[in-house]
Amino acid sequence: KEIRSRLMSKLNIGMIGAGFIGQLAHLMNFIEIPDCKVQALAEFKPELRNKVAARFGIPKTYASHLDLLQDDEIDAVVVVTPRPFTGPTVLDCLNARKHVLSEKPMVGCSEQGKRLLDAANANNVKYAVGYMKRFDEGVEAAKNALDEALQTGSLGDILSVHATCYMGNSYCNPYGHVVTQESAEYPSVGWSIAPKWLPEEYHQRFGAYLNTYSHVTNLLRYLFDHTPSIEFVNLTNHTGQLVVLGFKNFLATLQTGKMSHRGWSEEVRITFTDGEITLFLPPALLRNVPASVEIYRAGKIQEQIRPYINWSWAFRRQAEAFVTDILEQKPMRNSAEEGFKEVL
Repeated sequence: KEIRSRLMSKLNIGMIGAGFIGQLAHLMNFIEIPDCKVQALAEFKPELRNKVAARFGIPKTYASHLDLLQDDEIDAVVVVTPRPFTGPTVLDCLNARKHVLSEKPMVGCSEQGKRLLDAANANNVKYAVGYMKRFDEGVEAAKNALDEALQTGSLGDILSVHATCYMGNSYCNPYGHVVTQESAEYPSVGWSIAPKWLPEEYHQRFGAYLNTYSHVTNLLRYLFDHTPSIEFVNLTNHTGQLVVLGFKNFLATLQTGKMSHRGWSEEVRITFTDGEITLFLPPALLRNVPASVEIYRAGKIQEQIRPYINWSWAFRRQAEAFVTDILEQKPMRNSAEEGFKEVL
């Protein structure tokens, strides 16, 4: 059948998963976007399902995503499930010819990711992965400054890139979401969250690392339009982790770890021979506070520039882009093809 989105003026959304992130980072945004309508919710937990539907005025509810996928009125789905169930749930959605936005990472290994990409292409539907930092207005300002510096040579050559992400409290005292004390009974164990070659004892640590820090590697690829080589990795011997990535003409270090930060400590510092561009990232759930950017120009006339950034939220802008990209048949900035590169 024809994809209904080609003819419609509004996108009918189905939410799959109504947990903490599902409500705060996704549902609350899609509810407020004029060009879409959240028509259905699938959630295993019955009390949570009913309370969230009542709280947000969602007309249809389903106990299973498979039931929701039978609804011909639903054009696109947002999948926010526990990590082992993301891949198989998305596969069902793509095969039901629904456009998909899923949380990141898309899966735990490249073989699983290839199955999803093949399904999206076979069913001619759009599939996005939630690397929302690509939509942060501060990130956009940093990329514009970086592109200009590389094109004009105004800051000289890149000497190095240093990225850090020290995980603190990114939740920022959230409120407005529904909480119940239920536990869910899932019909399967889902897909593995790590590649087959990795010993079982490292699976949880691998999944946790990919879940948090693939945001940074995805951001670096977005800034430089390049997929780096992996030059060095030490993720297991110390409390903090270190990765060295090889780009075309420079190396980038990525240092990560957990700390008791009241918010979040994440930045990308690009050092040139004649200046620096530094990007400071906010906690993910800090609404309407985008990343900030500092540009330092060296040479005879030295100056420091802080571009003005509007109050906006990356999660909201990602949701708006998802709706627009489907309605207007545009390429997706956070396409599954891009998300796939984080698990290669």
